[in-house]
Amino acid sequence: MRGFEQQSDALFVYISPESFVPKDHPLRPIRQMVDAALDDLSSVFCQMYSHTGRPSIPPEQLLKAMLLQVLYSIPSNVKLVEQIHFSLLFRWFLGLGLDEPVWDHSSFSKNQERLIETDVAAQFLAAILEQAKDKKLLSKDHFSVDGTLIQAWASIKSFKPRDDDQEPPAGKNPTRDFRGEKLVNDTHVSTTDPQARLYRKSSTHEAKLSFAAHVLTENKNGLVMVSTVTEADGFAERAAAKKMLSNVANGKRRITVAADKNYDTKGFVKAARTMKVTPHVAQNTERKGGSAIDGRTTRHSGYALSQRFRKRIEEVFGWLKTTGQFRQTRYRGVTKINWYFTLAVTAYNLVRMRNVGVCPA
Repeated sequence: MRGFEQQSDALFVYISPESFVPKDHPLRPIRQMVDAALDDLSSVFCQMYSHTGRPSIPPEQLLKAMLLQVLYSIPSNVKLVEQIHFSLLFRWFLGLGLDEPVWDHSSFSKNQERLIETDVAAQFLAAILEQAKDKKLLSKDHFSVDGTLIQAWASIKSFKPRDDDQEPPAGKNPTRDFRGEKLVNDTHVSTTDPQARLYRKSSTHEAKLSFAAHVLTENKNGLVMVSTVTEADGFAERAAAKKMLSNVANGKRRITVAADKNYDTKGFVKAARTMKVTPHVAQNTERKGGSAIDGRTTRHSGYALSQRFRKRIEEVFGWLKTTGQFRQTRYRGVTKINWYFTLAVTAYNLVRMRNVGVCPA
């Protein structure tokens, strides 16, 4: 028998969004881990807001909404708020009832700025890592480090001489003739994002306005321990690696750090050993002067293991550049990009922890 369509504009629902979400939905363990971490940050949120005035969007819901934006590759705040409005799954994740109004995207963006001005993203990452530590997911002795380039949200046309005080050409996308002009960071700067630097990955790649993103992972499950974003230059990877290692090296017990050939320099190797970090760096035998790593390091079986496990770090960058949408940043300036990158790294850790079966009791 044919079924007939029955349309109803008015509908009363007496059930919560909880009943619409399957018990085995992959967001369930992530929500539990996030809620536990946000409970730990409650005192931090209290210090960020005044006790008087009009109530703002709860910071817990702000962070959870931004996590959804990363996890579901939502390109803008406008699209995010739109999906929260009609998605029962998103409402459940945020703790919104079916009849509760959703914020305007402009209010959402304005409230985000308050969080970006703090280090709450780094504290959120630390709270998630504390859960991983309690579940014995983190290695205490073996780590890997690497960096990648993030394309800046700026056109090469904006890269102009620092002393150029001419009025920009009329039009939305004016043409520019680069013929005979040498583009160098010392003499040029992007008018769109002054902190972006013209850089290329190798001699076979074109130069682009970019930032450098760096992560340090532990080798047991490939979770990110520390992350940072810097200006792109030839020394950024090693400088950032030394700074990140200082967060995990306590100087009391010796640890190892795996890295690719770009870290095979006498300066980095010496600095690592000073911090009681054994540099399991891939040897660059083609470099003038030879490798800074000799047989005293490579003869150990642990060196070969580190070289194998360090490749997991590419999975982090692959996820961040696809799902996390960090192949090209949507933000400007090192500070803001670093904040959002830390949040995206936290989202990666949550997915990774869920995949290994972690869920708070």
